[in-house]
Parts: sequence; C-alpha cells; structure tokens
Amino acid sequence: MRRALEDILVVSLGQAVAAPYATQRLADGGARVIKVERAEGDFARHYDTVAKGECSFFVWLNRGAESVVLDLKNPDDAALVKRMLAKADVFIQNFAPGALDRLGLASPALRAEFPRLITCDISGYGDEGPYRNMKAYDLLIQAESGLASLTGSPQEAGRVGVSICDLTAGMNAHAAILEALILRGRTGQGSAIHVSLFDGLADMMNTALMQQRYTGRAPARIGFGHSQVVPYGLFKTADGEIVIAIQNAREWENFCVTVLQRPEIAGHPDYASNEARAHNRAALYKIIDEVFGALTLAALSVRLEAANIAFGRLNMVADLLTHPQLRTMLQATPSGDVEVIAPAIRIAGPSRLPRPTPALGQHTAAIRREFA
Repeated sequence: MRRALEDILVVSLGQAVAAPYATQRLADGGARVIKVERAEGDFARHYDTVAKGECSFFVWLNRGAESVVLDLKNPDDAALVKRMLAKADVFIQNFAPGALDRLGLASPALRAEFPRLITCDISGYGDEGPYRNMKAYDLLIQAESGLASLTGSPQEAGRVGVSICDLTAGMNAHAAILEALILRGRTGQGSAIHVSLFDGLADMMNTALMQQRYTGRAPARIGFGHSQVVPYGLFKTADGEIVIAIQNAREWENFCVTVLQRPEIAGHPDYASNEARAHNRAALYKIIDEVFGALTLAALSVRLEAANIAFGRLNMVADLLTHPQLRTMLQATPSGDVEVIAPAIRIAGPSRLPRPTPALGQHTAAIRREFA
C-alpha cells in the first residue's frame, strides 16, 4: 500500500523537538526526510542515553530521517544544500532568527529561487515584533504565554510535564505543510509558512484570555481539576482514588441519581447548571467526598458504570507501561531495537513499519554522491 507522501522530499535544518516532530509525521506518511546536522549533531542527540545508549527524544522524534553532516559555513556544503532544495518539495528549519540569512538559505530567497518549494520556518516568537530575537524554549513559552499560571496547585505554578509548546508547534507545522502541498497541487506554487511556539500556546489560551478580558478574572489554578467544568477531577474513595468528569446536564442528573443517590441535588439552584456548580464548588465537593469516602473503589466503579459516567485512574508512568490500551512498536536505532509508543494516527490497511532512527552522518556519503 502506497503512503500518501511517498514522492515528497523534505530537507530539514531542524533540531531539538518542534521541527523534528513535524518531519517525523511527514516521514511516517511516506515522505523522504533528509536531516542536515552539524558535526556534533542535533543537540537533542545528547539529552539522555536511556534508550540503549541513544537519546529517548532523538529516537522518538527522528525516526525515518536520513542524516547528513554538513558545515553550512563551507561554501561547497552550502551549495550542496541548495542542490537538494532545487529538488525538494518542503524545507523546514528552526534555527535562530537571522541565522540562515547569513548563509544564503533564508526562506524568502529560497522561495524566489524555487517557486514550487514550500518553506516552513519555526521560531520562538515569530519573525516580527519586539520578542522576535529572544531565545525561546518550552519552559519559557509556557511561562510567557500564561499557561504555567493555570497549571499546578493553588499555591504554586507548574510546568506541563511534556514539551507541550514544542509539540504543538510541530503539529501546527505538519498540518500547515499538508495544506500547502494540497494548494501547490492546485496552483503549482509553493507557500511560505511561519509557525511560532508562542502563537501555538497563545491559541490554546483563548478561553482563559476571554475570561480575563470579559470578566476581569483569570481562571483559578486548582491543581488536578478544571476551573470551569464541575465536578471534574480527582476524588478519594474508601480505599483509593478515582478521576471523574461530568460534561453535560444529562450526565449531571445521572450522577446525582445513580452515583450520589441524592436526586434532589440535581435540580438544586446551587448545582443545577455548570456555572452554578463552579460557584459552589466547595459545598458540592464536600457532598461528593462524603459519598465517595464511604464506598470502595470497586463499589463506586459499579455505580459510575451504571450511570454511564466517565471515570478513570490517576496512573503513574509505570502504569502506562502495562496499560491494556497502549500500543507499542519496535523502533530500529543505531544501538538496536527500542520499544516505543506506536504512532497516534492509524490508517486502515496493511500496517506501516517505521523507518529507522539514523546514526549521526549515516547517509552523508550517499547524499553527497546523489546531489553531486
């Protein structure tokens, strides 16, 4: 079975997380991805050595790529990149602003020289505005965007435990590149794509910002819960903990009647609407704690299932290893096969085996010959 992007050539000057996440998804779709690295390699090769001596980040994010080591300050190597780009469909990079201008590889110049080329520039804050030259890492963007102010306990702000802004930027870049490929199929012209880490997280902050703008109050930081949806969070039972989520009026009524066995609460003015429950969260949670605290986890689960209420466990990473719903696969690396989580996107048809994660410079000689 052919993959959708089998005839697409991607040249990447991407490092760390955001750009490699986009190219990983393109490679999974069948694209050929040539990753240009400096002599010491993408610095994400060196974050850790936990995957049989390889870096967990690099193994995951760079599967399917070909690695070529070049010195972009060397005119011959820069000319080689230009020859690759003359045949490429997509160019993606996340270097510091201005870095590629000095090398003659800035996207505007490339788009003028190669009109069919789709360029995708990933930056921290975009290519304009007062922050355009500021360094931007995931932690900093979580703080600058206000996301960290919503994350954590009431006493202390916290960081989302994965690189959420880098991954969001990578997903935005992937989606935009696919749109640009469709458009080029209609017009014959490439596109200039700009994706920033800040813009990606700012977009996710829309509902919080509207609350601030139109009520004068930001959502409260309430730990493992939700500032607007109630009840929604972690609760104690007689012998453990459980996570529940009530999303609509029907679920709320079922929850009161079948789980709490307090049908009179369902239509009480203090709790009948989600907004009312949010205003009276403390009183409601006291009622829930009293009921849940008298029930075992097993007994409560029976009631929740009978009421068709969404619930789950607060798992540790160790629990994810043995989760019955988890899909994994073996990923070939220079140090041997590593078990990783399978791609989130599944397409009907024969299974698609992942391509290996490359060793540093593994394809340098072959690519030099091909684009000589």
